[in-house]
Amino acid sequence: MIAIRKFPGLLPGFSWRDIEVNGVRIRTATGGNGPPLLLLHGHPQMHLTWHKAAPALAKRFTIVAPDLRGYGDSAKPEGGMDHANYSKRAMADDQVGVMHQLGFERFMVVGHDRGGRVAHRMALDAPQSVEKLVLVDIVPTATMYARTNMEFARRYFWWFFLIQPAPLPERLISGDPDFFLESHIAGQIKIPGSVDPRVMVEYRRCYADPAMRHAACEDYRAAAGIDLVHDATDADKRIEVPLLALWGARGTVGALYDVVETWREKAVDVRGYAIDCGHSPQEEAPAELLHRLDAFL
Repeated sequence: MIAIRKFPGLLPGFSWRDIEVNGVRIRTATGGNGPPLLLLHGHPQMHLTWHKAAPALAKRFTIVAPDLRGYGDSAKPEGGMDHANYSKRAMADDQVGVMHQLGFERFMVVGHDRGGRVAHRMALDAPQSVEKLVLVDIVPTATMYARTNMEFARRYFWWFFLIQPAPLPERLISGDPDFFLESHIAGQIKIPGSVDPRVMVEYRRCYADPAMRHAACEDYRAAAGIDLVHDATDADKRIEVPLLALWGARGTVGALYDVVETWREKAVDVRGYAIDCGHSPQEEAPAELLHRLDAFL
């Protein structure tokens, strides 16, 4: 029996449980009342990245905030052939299964960073389940790789480092995982002091697990391989549900891409706004993020 960590000081009124889906244990926080809203975190975070926004959203919605497979306190399976166990298709299917087990056949989704890529795939693979989609500080994976230039490679070096064959990145990060984690976050946060020290402790705890560091590499390896195959197969498919794109005005995504236009290539109903922050609006500018989410959701 795996002990379930709880964080009532950060997510008041929430409860935590493990949900088994696709043979994988997914740690899940739930709280609030109203229409179901799934919040998906990115790398190198876990579900506590939503702690500034989730309690306010819980006043209007039933919030489901899981740790993605491989991250936080969820299970960390091996990557398998072609890293398929960390394809966004597999990770999205987990989350659809979680929502269905909770009794939600149709729901809204907010995905940040890697969670946004999972949500993108979910909207293509399970359109009957997704009602509205919010993608935070990403443009499509295939677009980012196709348009790679020196500036993108410099700013997002880990997209090319973490995909190297195991165990190269895992071994190098293991030399000082706290330094790698904190440097990664500090490089993307543009409003100093935005990450609550209590949350950073949990990020460090999770990243200290070699299995999570390996899973994160597998996530990126999948993104540079099998995810691109899936995207190419679905190149003519469009997301049909309303899509809101949000990005940090001080971050890389907004600087290098016309965010809304990249999503108009992938979806039929797109709107978008910049938020005055870096990569993580949910931690840097939660009030503005909530304003945009309230208006859209």
